[in-house]
Amino acid sequence: MKIIIPLLGTLFLAGMTFAQEESASPAESAAPGTEEKASATVQETPAPKSAESTAPAAEKKAEAAASAKPAASATEKKEAAASTTTAKATSAAAPMNTKGMGPKELENAWETSISKHDFAAIEQMVAADFVGVSSKNKFVGRRDQLAEFKNDKDTYKSAKNEKLNVKMFGPNVAVVTGRSREVGTGKDGKAFDRTYLFTDTWMMRNGKWQCIASQVAKIKG
Repeated sequence: MKIIIPLLGTLFLAGMTFAQEESASPAESAAPGTEEKASATVQETPAPKSAESTAPAAEKKAEAAASAKPAASATEKKEAAASTTTAKATSAAAPMNTKGMGPKELENAWETSISKHDFAAIEQMVAADFVGVSSKNKFVGRRDQLAEFKNDKDTYKSAKNEKLNVKMFGPNVAVVTGRSREVGTGKDGKAFDRTYLFTDTWMMRNGKWQCIASQVAKIKG
């Protein structure tokens, strides 16, 4: 009987210990689940923030791309305008090509060059040993004649020959008589309408006609 009582006490204590271990094990097994849920919550929380921060960046890129297109268009317009201006300047600067022209054609080209202030074209037509009498009743050489054209500041509405008569003296000499009319505005702002009578002598030199002598008289204006 003495042996049974201590044995029962030992069994009772062992049973209590076993019951405590079983009650503790569900709590411990539940803990990892809680930690996993907490961990999952922590991982999912930043997702909306990332989407919110990405959306404005995408909108900014789209706005930047949209604003870049007009800028490129403006640049293209400036380049096109620059190229057009350059082309016009080049065209204006290029002198008239008088190669192959006869005396009558050169007389018409002369008047056209006066209205456009194309000094280079007239320079091709006047011979190095040119002599003449200007419309200002002065004796002139090549330098004087070219200086008169170069210093002309008038603005021309029209300048053309109204009558030309070409007389050939052999294959290399031609005398042209004619009348020309020039209409426009002087450098003083006053309108003018001038008429001239002229006699020009042309000579063929090295396959090219050049004016070697001229006399001009202003009869109107």
